[in-house]
Formats: sequence, structure tokens, C-alpha cells
Amino acid sequence: MGPTAAQHPIVRVVACGSVDDGKSTLIGRLLAQTDSVPDDILDYARTTRRSGSTIPKGEVDYSMLTDGLEAEHEQGITIDVAYRHLYLPSGRRAIIADAPGHEQYTRNMAVAASTADVAVLLVDAARGIRAQTHRHLTVCALMGVRTVIVAINKMDAVDFRHVAYEELAGGVRAAAARFDLDEVTVIPVSALTGDNVIERTSTMPWYHGPSVLETLAAWQPSPVADDQVAPFRLPVQYIVRADNFRGYAGTVVAGSVRPGDKVSVNATGAPATVERIVTYDGDLEEAHAGTAVTLTLETETDVTRGDLLVAQPDASGERDFPRPASAFAADLVWTGTEELRHGRSYLLVAGSLAVPAVVTAIRNRRDVVSGEEMAARTLKMNDMGHVEIATDTAIPLDAYSLSRDTGGFLLVERVSRDTVAAGLTRHALRRAHNVVPHSFSVDRDARARLKGQKPRVLWLTGLPGAGKSTIADALERRLHGLGLHTYVLDGDGVRTGLNKDLGFTPEDRAENVRRVAETAKLMLDAGLIVVVSLVSPFRGDRRAAKALFADGDFVEVWVDTPADVVVERDPKGLYAKAKAGTLPNMTGVGQGYEPPEHPDLVVKGAGEVDDAVDLLIGALEVTH
Repeated sequence: MGPTAAQHPIVRVVACGSVDDGKSTLIGRLLAQTDSVPDDILDYARTTRRSGSTIPKGEVDYSMLTDGLEAEHEQGITIDVAYRHLYLPSGRRAIIADAPGHEQYTRNMAVAASTADVAVLLVDAARGIRAQTHRHLTVCALMGVRTVIVAINKMDAVDFRHVAYEELAGGVRAAAARFDLDEVTVIPVSALTGDNVIERTSTMPWYHGPSVLETLAAWQPSPVADDQVAPFRLPVQYIVRADNFRGYAGTVVAGSVRPGDKVSVNATGAPATVERIVTYDGDLEEAHAGTAVTLTLETETDVTRGDLLVAQPDASGERDFPRPASAFAADLVWTGTEELRHGRSYLLVAGSLAVPAVVTAIRNRRDVVSGEEMAARTLKMNDMGHVEIATDTAIPLDAYSLSRDTGGFLLVERVSRDTVAAGLTRHALRRAHNVVPHSFSVDRDARARLKGQKPRVLWLTGLPGAGKSTIADALERRLHGLGLHTYVLDGDGVRTGLNKDLGFTPEDRAENVRRVAETAKLMLDAGLIVVVSLVSPFRGDRRAAKALFADGDFVEVWVDTPADVVVERDPKGLYAKAKAGTLPNMTGVGQGYEPPEHPDLVVKGAGEVDDAVDLLIGALEVTH
């Protein structure tokens, strides 16, 4: 048996579908006819009309009840996710998220689906199943929504014909079957006239199933969602300290916990026993999922913010806890305006954890219409794909199928802090547990002392022909003459060996920069002064490279040379080829060059080389 309605008083619902499928009207009618909307809001919907509305004044325009923004009123489309409370006949309460239908707002819909128990997916009976219908069904499946109510809306537009319903219902069921969804209920409705929304209608005597409201009221979580089945999980949000008191505060996100239960600190695997469950209203004998608590442990245990308190594995091993890992297989819903490029560093945010992470491989992209997984080298906005991710430090992530809260994460752009992807962990990669870096006795400081120098990385970026290699060569000669140990990583040099498999597309350029940066980091650890001469045209790639280094170790140098000078120089004939159309990805011609916004140094590529070298020598502080 699954949990009772009393144990799960709130049902989280996401309403989705394509633009103009009637989501807002359907949800508005549900709200109005269950007395879930204040009278003043109903009066507003009776008297206010959008331009072009055909609903007479005095009647309720149900679509107005969920619009959250003034821009939505003006455009007649849903932009943001509007959350409304619906009081069900069963006594439970539903929180309904009216998700945007337009493709460009798929990210908003994905956020709403990530916490939903049930999806209400609308299909316009007159226009049929569209690409966005498939996309929303795919997002719901990826986000763990196992119950889908498909409302074939606007049946009045097809004269309530049974054959029209059966054709669309068959298409939706076939699409849903690809994702092994637990429950798919298909209901013919007319949100405008109210047929099968609140009560069953006599207009479609061939349909014998429940209405939308009846289906929502009867919903129960599947047994797998029972907090007696899911293992205990509590991400530690902060440490509570007082006189003779140390507690670990957070919200139980899965399972349940009682005093005396054996738990583990996931970061270390250290065992512990729960002493008390403290709340504002007093101690509890048991805490279930969704309860905010402070746990105390019987013995002193090393627990910090971001750690995960988990149930200890049982004898069968079926309730094992997630071992911290640094490499994961995951599904991504890409929401960034810039394409995903593997090798670029982002912040992975999971609960109170935030760690640098790199997408090391894009395994495939999912075609939202066919459901097929297709080869891909990048993901664009609203694409969904399967990737591999590596984090700088080991972190505990569950499989998303086990726990949404401890298996979901966000990828955040490190400088702008824009959220660029929602991630769902499939599993930790085996190599994450097999690769353990050894701590060697001879470290970077020892190597630097032996060489009598301060290791640094100077990253020279600029247009092709700007003079980067010339300056790097002159700088290394000067440093060598001073008895210092150096190495130059030049763009053309690395492309003849280390990066010979890479081309010049944006994603290949991102990987080129990543590999060079990682190589420079190893050379820095060897105690060398490393000079990188690389076009590296994109700011995001250079930011990701700099993020690999400690403060002061990486110096970004912009070799600023006017465009007419580099074209006139054209030492490799690249600009001539680009002008002739035989070099489509040429920086500054076929692809743009993004100058550094805040470089550490600027040298003039059209000036004297010795002046540039003097400036760089002065900034290096190369001797102790």
C-alpha cells in the first residue's frame, strides 16, 4: 500500500502543452468551479478582456485566472510559471503550475516538472499532436513525473467526434510508451464549455472514464514513492551551535528517521546514531520526508554544510547509500542561450553544494518527436541529451530515479551565474571510484624552490597574426637568458600532436582550450613558467581555463592588434583563404573574436616586441 491522502496532503501538478492548447482556460475553470479563487479575482476575469477576446463581458474568462505577469495579459500567452492552489473534493490540496507552452520557455516548464507528482498534458484536438507536445512529454518523463493526464482539449472544435479522440489518444499513448510511464489517462475535454473538466459530460456518451478533476482527486502516489521504501536522506544546510549543543539542520528529502536510527555521513562513510530530532515545536519521535528538522548525534562526528546524512545500508545491500564520486552519467535539459561545449567548466549546484564541473562528453541528443537518441557534439537551447560530467571534488549524488532532491542538479555559468542546464543523475561512473590521485612528497613548492623561480602561466590571446607567437618566443629567450625554466605552448604546436584530432568549430575550440589549460596546469605544478600562445577566441573558454588555477597563477594577456594590421601581415595566408571562402571558421572572419573584458595585461601587437616583453617580465615577478 502506498501512503494515504493524509500522509500526502499536497498533490503537485504541472499543466503543459503547446501554445494555445488551452492550459490556462482548463486550469482557470478547475480553480473557479472548486471555489479555489477569491471573488475579486473572479470579478476581474468577468470584466477584463484581452484584445481580440470573444468571451462576452459578464462571463468568466477562465484563462485570466492564471496569468502571472502583465506581459502575459498583453500577449495572451503564458511566459512564466504561474502557481495556483486547487482544493480537491478528496480534502487534499493541489498546487498547479501552469507552464509556458512556447518552445523558448521550455526551461520554465522543466523547473515546474521537476517537483511535480502529476502532469496534465493538453493536446489541441483540432491541431493534433505537435513537436512541443512531444517535448513536454519528454521533459516530464526525464523529470520523474510518472503519472500523466492527457486532456484532448477543444473537442467542441471537432464536433465531439469519437474517431478524432481515438486517433489522438493512440498517438499520445504510443509516445508515452517510450518512457515506461506508470499511468497515462487520456480524457476528451472542452475547457471552454466545461465538458469533462469538473464532471463527466453527456455530450460525449462514447466516453466512460473520469473527468479531469475526478482523476486528480483519486490520484495516489505509487508504492515506490512511499517514504518507508525510499531510504533516508537529509542534506545538511547548516550547523546549529549553542552551549553544549551541536545539531545538523536540514529538510528530510526522502525516507524517515527516528531517534536511535543508524545513519552515515556520506562524505566519509562515518557511522553515527541519531540522538534527537529537534524542531521549533519540540522533539519528534519520527520525521518523514518534507519535514525541516535539526538532528543531534550520540557521538561527535565530522559533519559540515553540504554533507548528506543517509540511512546505513541494510544487510541485503538494497539500501546502499551513494558513495561520493567525481564522475557521473546524467541527462541534461539545456536551457542556456549559448550552446553546451564539452570541456567548458561550470558550477554544479546540488542543494547546498556548489562545485566546479566539466562536461567531459556528450553521448547523445534525444529527438523529442521520435524519442530516438542521436549522435551529437553539442546541445543547443531546449535540447535534451545524455552526457558525462566530472567534478573537481567528489560529491554524493543519488540516481534521480531514487531521489529527485539528491539526484537532481543545476549547471550554472561561473561568471554570469546564469543557470544553463537542469541535470538528472543516472549513476556514478565506475572510474569515479577507481581513480584516486596519489599525494606525492615532492610538490610544486619543492620544485619551484629547486628552480629558484615562481611558477606562472601567461595566457596570450588575440587575433591570428596579432603577434602572440613572436612575443612568446622573445619572452622565452629573455627568461632563458636569466636562467629560468620555461615552456611555450603554441597553438599550432599543440594542434600537430596533443590536439591533432580537433577542428575549429566552437565546440572543438572549447576542447582545445581545455586541454591546453590542463597541460599548462601540469607544467605549472612542475615549477615551470608557462607561456601559452593561443587564439582562444571565446571569453567563456578563457574563463573556464582561468578557473582551473589558483589566484595569481594565471595571467590573461590580450595581444591587442588592429584588424587591418593582422590582415596586412597574414603570415600564414589564413585571411586570404577566408576571404576566398575556403576557411569558414577563421577567427575574425567566419567566427567572431571576443576580446577580454578585463584582461590582466594588455600589450600592443603592432608595437615594439621588446616593449611587450619588458611589460610581461615586470608583471611576472619571476624570482623569489
